Amino acid sequence: MTIVSNKNTPRNTYTASANQTSFAISFEFYQIADVKVYKNGTLLTYNATPSGASQYSITGTASASDNAYEFGSGGSITLGAGASANDIIVIIRDISVERTTDFPNSGAFDITSLNTQLDTLTSIVADVKTQTDRSVKLLDTDTVSATVTLPAKATRQSKLMGFDANGNIETTISSAGLTTIAGLSTEIQALGAISSNITSVAGNASNINTVAGLNSQITSLGAISSDISTLAGFNSSDISTVAGDIAKVVTAANDLNESTSEIEVVAGAITNIDAVGNAITNINTVAGIDTEITNVSGISAAISAVNSNSTNINAVNSNKTNIDSVAGAVPNINTVATNITGVNSFGERYRVQAGVPSSSLNIGDLNFDTTANELKVYKSSGWAAAGSTVNGTSQRYVYNITGTPTTLTGASGTGYAEASSQVLAYDAGFVDVYLNGVKQILGTDVTATSGTSLVFASALANGDVVDVVGFGTFQLANISIKDLTDTPSSFGTAGQALVMNNSANGLVFSNASSAEVYGFKKSFTASTLNRTVTVASVGGSNKYFIDGVQQDTLELLEGNTYIFAYPSGHPFKFSTTSDGTHGSGSEYTTGVTHNSSTQVTIIVATNAPTLYYYCASHSGMGGQANTPVPSNNTLQVQTTNTGADNISESDYSGFDDVLFAASGFSWSISSGKLIATI
Repeated sequence: MTIVSNKNTPRNTYTASANQTSFAISFEFYQIADVKVYKNGTLLTYNATPSGASQYSITGTASASDNAYEFGSGGSITLGAGASANDIIVIIRDISVERTTDFPNSGAFDITSLNTQLDTLTSIVADVKTQTDRSVKLLDTDTVSATVTLPAKATRQSKLMGFDANGNIETTISSAGLTTIAGLSTEIQALGAISSNITSVAGNASNINTVAGLNSQITSLGAISSDISTLAGFNSSDISTVAGDIAKVVTAANDLNESTSEIEVVAGAITNIDAVGNAITNINTVAGIDTEITNVSGISAAISAVNSNSTNINAVNSNKTNIDSVAGAVPNINTVATNITGVNSFGERYRVQAGVPSSSLNIGDLNFDTTANELKVYKSSGWAAAGSTVNGTSQRYVYNITGTPTTLTGASGTGYAEASSQVLAYDAGFVDVYLNGVKQILGTDVTATSGTSLVFASALANGDVVDVVGFGTFQLANISIKDLTDTPSSFGTAGQALVMNNSANGLVFSNASSAEVYGFKKSFTASTLNRTVTVASVGGSNKYFIDGVQQDTLELLEGNTYIFAYPSGHPFKFSTTSDGTHGSGSEYTTGVTHNSSTQVTIIVATNAPTLYYYCASHSGMGGQANTPVPSNNTLQVQTTNTGADNISESDYSGFDDVLFAASGFSWSISSGKLIATI
């Protein structure tokens, strides 16, 4: 078996986009505890139903390779709340170092368990390699004699770590020097002010050393200063020579005095200079922003003004988006300003509040009732709904579920999508919701009050189908029947009803027959059901789980359609033989359609035999599927439509039950049958 390298590079790093929640796991793992997730360096907490930014869930992907581990092809994590833009998400594998399987000394043993143990050990080695690759270590070409072990705690306390001439770790420089530098800011500034003088001293080092070597002679000259003064009165050739070079003598004296003073300053601050040397990087950084510091100093008054208004500035910053929107709408704002009279008039006509207003009302006023989530118009008869959210009398939506959401809204979202990309909208209280064909109870199974979303009491499952039927609402005007066209201008007598006239071009009042026959016929209406198939190892062998039940015995009713979603590494098939092709049988294909590598549909045929489901790639995974004849689940009613329609003898014979209503029948018996005639 070949271990795929990318599956054993157990680390994924992502820079998140705004509100991103899903991140792929590209490496294989064996259980949830093997995975750790960090956001911006903080370890997050696993939760199967995560809530908040500190939690995540994991969805694993099985694979036909790697012994079909549940997570053999990695998977993905889902954050409980969307990440912020540029958040750093790191996903690593950290398998606990332990042995999970013990093999017998002799005889047969489970190859799958052996492969699982070997794969786990290989993954643990890959985890350790990933950690060591990210550690400080010597190059392969470096000398093996270098000592990189840290000194004892007592030796390295309050020290800076460095390397000596041989590349060995040393901790001889105290970190206290950095604190000393912080207290020497005045001295550092003074050194900066005389930097040119220090440079001059360094450039005249040899001359200064020469003068220092003549210290005794200079002292002697000082002792005979009076004699030197006397010499000033002589005009010998030697004195003339000195006089000719007097400028040099003065320069030397000045340099000597000045240099000596600065040398003493430097010597007295030698400790500070050492500290400066240890922090030279920070000092260079400060020197590099000298212009910026000068500019800041020049606007200190403005900075103080900004600081005193920090509360207002923070308020403006928090509303930057709104301010930008206002700036972009200036032309529209100007238009509103020039039409302020009309705007005020509209403000009096249209209102938004909980409930409806009861004063200052005019016919045609509009109000959006936030409690009923409905727009209403004021009529002479009072407030009434202005219209319906639903287009027409019925709007339908079909949501295909691919994850485990609890809320459906819009056209799509994480784990769901509307089949025609329609955006969900309905009138509160006028909607029916069906989950896999089963009507949900509003207020118990699902909450449907907002008009734009559905909130289920329990999370939906992958493969579920949610059908939504919204009903349009409207109110008929209160009119008299006499105002309708094609009706009599006056009422008939009590008990009469409107019926078509003899010319079939209008309605007249006439006596109505009260007799009615109701025939009841029971039948079966087929349904479409979705089943989820997963795979898990049981005792070292993989088994099918149908909706969470291991090798469940299925009841596939004749006429029904069943859709099975399964892992691609375990092809789901049917046979009339237990374990299918692994039991010398063949695949059963009547009414079976393989939609994809992860989905199969079977329409159970009439008189279908007992079936067995099995994995085409692995034996011993499946179970039995019975195909019983279904019971009736639909009631059909056929009537005489108040005498307008007839019920034939063959129709009558096919009824399971018959009800005769009211009077108006004549009875007779023919061939042993009771005949009712209206």
